[in-house]
Parts: sequence; structure tokens; C-alpha cells
Amino acid sequence: MPRQCVLVAFLALAALLAACDALNPQKKREEELARNTFACTFNGERFVVRFTEGEARVLLAGQRINLYQIPVGATGSLVRYSNGSMELRGRGTELTFIVDSVPTVLQNCEPYATLPTPGK
Repeated sequence: MPRQCVLVAFLALAALLAACDALNPQKKREEELARNTFACTFNGERFVVRFTEGEARVLLAGQRINLYQIPVGATGSLVRYSNGSMELRGRGTELTFIVDSVPTVLQNCEPYATLPTPGK
């Protein structure tokens, strides 16, 4: 009988913790941002890109760059963003960044992982 009580208490605690996570809007926002954000390497520098509605927001060497979506027609998951002097294009985590007409394949692109909050 005590084993069953422990199991019921554990399941209740797990359900309570899950409910708290569902009610935490900050955590939900961070998870949503992480789903649309990728970290890569560009010429040895960290390159972070967040895809939003119609934009790709890039953080590179402390510089923020906004690129605007260019329609690519019926090409599946191909993406293309530009601000006139820079362009980002590719599919999935296979991205190329073009500066001054020089294309560079971004390396090690993977979904951005948020750092855990201290004390949690």
C-alpha cells in the first residue's frame, strides 16, 4: 500500500509541475523563439538568425541585421531574405550568407538552445 501512495504522490507532483510550465508565459515565449532561431558559424564568428513573419533577424559580431523575405515561388522549403546588400538563402539548416556578392556557407547550424535560468 505505501508503494501505491508514493506513486500517486509522484504522479500528482508531475501533473502539478506540468501545469505550472503550461501557465508560464515567459517559458512558452522562450520555447517559441528557440524553435525559430538558429546558431551557426560565419567566418569563425557566431551567427544567430531568428526567423519571424517576413523577416530574418541576424546577430553577427554584435551587429543586428534585418533581412526581408523575398518570395521564392513553389520551391518547397527554400528561403531567401535580403536587405539589398546582404542576403540569406537556403533550406533548413543549410544556409548561405551573401555579402558584397560573395557567398559563404554557414557552418554548424543548429537550433538555438536557450541557457537555463540560474537557480532553476
